[in-house]
Amino acid sequence: MGHRHRWPTNRRRFRQASGPAKFVQEGGSIDYTPGADVLVGAVVVQADLIGVAQAPIKAGQLGSIAVTGVFDFNKAVGAGSAIPAGTLTYWDAAAQNATKNAAAGANKLIGKAVKATVDADTIVRVRLQQ
Repeated sequence: MGHRHRWPTNRRRFRQASGPAKFVQEGGSIDYTPGADVLVGAVVVQADLIGVAQAPIKAGQLGSIAVTGVFDFNKAVGAGSAIPAGTLTYWDAAAQNATKNAAAGANKLIGKAVKATVDADTIVRVRLQQ
């Protein structure tokens, strides 16, 4: 029989481990202190880390952004803008919408579409991935 590793049920004990990493939080959302007010539903871009504000956050105040989960994003519309389910989806910060176009790295990866869209759809459902 193989050995099965079991994570400690007492997280406090794990946090005191002497290795090079220390558990801080689950990671579904992360702390975020914005430089300007952030509205609920705002897409926050920090280099290659994308999150969504699930509550308003005042400038200079500690809040949090979701970095996992499934969200509806505004979608680019028009010919060729349909996004099949499973397609990598990117955030176009200038246009403030999701697209399947990486724009040579200018648009940041937000995740994969979990529901197919057609050109006329204004919303795409995306599972965030980092």
